Amino acid sequence: MSAGREAFARKLYHAGVEPILSIRNLSKTYAGGFEALRDVSLDIRRGEIFALLGPNGAGKTTLISIVCGLVNPSAGSATVDGFDIQRQYRESRYRVGLVPQELPVESFETTWKTLEFSRGLFGRPPNPEYLEKVLRSLSLWDKKDEKIIALSGGMKRRVLIAKALAHEPSLLFLDEPTAGVDVELRKDMWKVVDSLREEGCTVILTTHYIEEAEQLADRVGVINHGELILVEEKDKLMREMGRKELTLHLNETLGAIPESLANYRLDLADDGHELVYTYDTHSERTGITALLSDLNRAGIHFNDLQTSQSSLEDIFVNLVRKPASP
Repeated sequence: MSAGREAFARKLYHAGVEPILSIRNLSKTYAGGFEALRDVSLDIRRGEIFALLGPNGAGKTTLISIVCGLVNPSAGSATVDGFDIQRQYRESRYRVGLVPQELPVESFETTWKTLEFSRGLFGRPPNPEYLEKVLRSLSLWDKKDEKIIALSGGMKRRVLIAKALAHEPSLLFLDEPTAGVDVELRKDMWKVVDSLREEGCTVILTTHYIEEAEQLADRVGVINHGELILVEEKDKLMREMGRKELTLHLNETLGAIPESLANYRLDLADDGHELVYTYDTHSERTGITALLSDLNRAGIHFNDLQTSQSSLEDIFVNLVRKPASP
C-alpha cells in the first residue's frame, strides 16, 4: 500500500467509518462435533491487505466460507459493507469476490465469456468497459478471446481473479492465490495483488507462503485451532515480537559459556564454533558493546560476526506452537 493510501485507510478506520467487514463472536461446530471456529471477532479496514495465517485445519477456509455465504455459522454474526451476511444475503454476497485455491473455470470457454457469465450470476447489468479494465489491469486483454484450456497456469490464476472481480466486489478473498506456481509467477501475482489494492479493493489473503504475507500485508491475523490468537499491524508485530541475533564465529571451540557471561542471552551453536547473542533492537541499549568487552576479558576471540532479524515466519511458528485454549 502506498503511504498516502495507507494513511487514508487508517484515518477512515480511526474516524469511526464502518469497516468493510465486521465479524462478531463467530463460531462454527459441524454435525460430528468438530469445532472449526470459536468466538472469532475481527474488523477489516477498507483499502487494506489483510493476511490470515494459520496451519492446515486452523479454520481459515471455514471463516471465508461463512462470509461468502457457503457455510452457515453456529453462532455470531458478520456484516459486509454494513449488510448482514444472513439476513441480507443478496446485498452482502455480491459485495464479496472469492478466488479459491482450485481452478474451477470452464476449460472450453473463452476468458471474456467467463467474465460475462460470472457478472450475470450476480445480477449485474452488462458493462464491457469495466470488464475490459479488469482484464487490462491483470494483463489479460490479449487473452480475452482465448479458451481457458489454452492458457498457462499463471494466466489461469489471473482469470480466476478477473472472474472474482467481474461483479465489482468491494471485498476480495484470495485463498492461497500462488499455490502451485513457480517463484517468478508468484512475484508477478504479488504485483497483481498490490495493484488491486491501489484500485481501491480490500483484499483478505490466506497463504502458506509466509514471505507473501510479509511482502504484501498491512496487517496480519493468526488463527489456530479455530481461534483468532493475534491481529496486529505487520510492521509493529515484527518490531515487538521479532528478535535480532548477533552470531560470533569463534577462533577456538567453546565447550561451555563462562559464568562471567551468564547475564547475557547467549547460546552456543555449530558444536561450539559459534556464539549467538539475542537482543532487542528497540531497547535503550543493545548490550553489544559490553558483551564484546566481557568476551575479550574472558579470553574469547572471534574472527567474524553477522546479524540476522527474525522473520514473520519465525513469529508465526512460535505463535502456533502454543496449545489451544481449554
